Amino acid sequence: MNPLNPRDGEAAAVASQAADTVRATLTFIVPQDTKPYFHSSALTGGLSKVFFETEERTVTIRNMRPVAEGLSLDRQGFELHHHETAVADLHDDETVDQVYDGEIEALLKEVTGADRVVVFDRTRRSDESTGAANRDGVRGPATRAHVDYTVTSGPKRARDILGAEEVNHLLDSGGRIVQVNVWRPIKGPVQRSPLALADAESVKREQLIATDQVFPDRVGEIYQLAHAPEQRWYWVPRMEREEVVLIKGWDSLDDGRAMFTPHSAFRIPEQSPDAPARESIEVRTYLIFER
Repeated sequence: MNPLNPRDGEAAAVASQAADTVRATLTFIVPQDTKPYFHSSALTGGLSKVFFETEERTVTIRNMRPVAEGLSLDRQGFELHHHETAVADLHDDETVDQVYDGEIEALLKEVTGADRVVVFDRTRRSDESTGAANRDGVRGPATRAHVDYTVTSGPKRARDILGAEEVNHLLDSGGRIVQVNVWRPIKGPVQRSPLALADAESVKREQLIATDQVFPDRVGEIYQLAHAPEQRWYWVPRMEREEVVLIKGWDSLDDGRAMFTPHSAFRIPEQSPDAPARESIEVRTYLIFER
């Protein structure tokens, strides 16, 4: 490469992105006349049980890294950041409570300008047959294209976590609440079952299918995604422990910016069964903007 010719650098970036672009299979919902539903892992004690039809489609999934600096939660619905953690063992619930949650709060305040960040849930996942241990049971990768919240469940869950009085006051006074997940590999690089994310600007609202998620003590609602050829997908090849993806799950502002970010684990073409298992931790948060 000629360091004096910036176009050589551009060409190398394009070549790198092309090399890490894959054609892979994702699972989508087939739209139906009645509202779909499924029994959550928390209810079944194992794999979730689905009561709707799905289909597999092969899609192009592009490398996120060459475009990372231009990504925005308010446009694409996701961002990639380098972020180191002082927590050596992300399986240790006590240390995660005491240290990691604070690290995530500080990161999100820095990169979004939020006045407050409230961590309210976390989930570990593994594509080992036994899944990953959590306080509420084991979890494997989520293998259907989905969004964690809807226009109904986003504000409902916010009221559950923050309190109805606070949420109503924030929204009535011109404030804003945004739900964001922070996804990190527990071990890197990720060589199996990585995460694919859809560019929110390429997803139409009618492709998001509201679906009941049945828990032991409540019924939540998420979106399953119906396939469309114009959807644009991205991933982070060989994602490392020092990298995190921010994923927007819901935004109280409905003004044309990204509100929902579909995502799914997927199988890398020709991935080796002998490769290390994918282990990840995702932290769910609400970002609070006073004005």
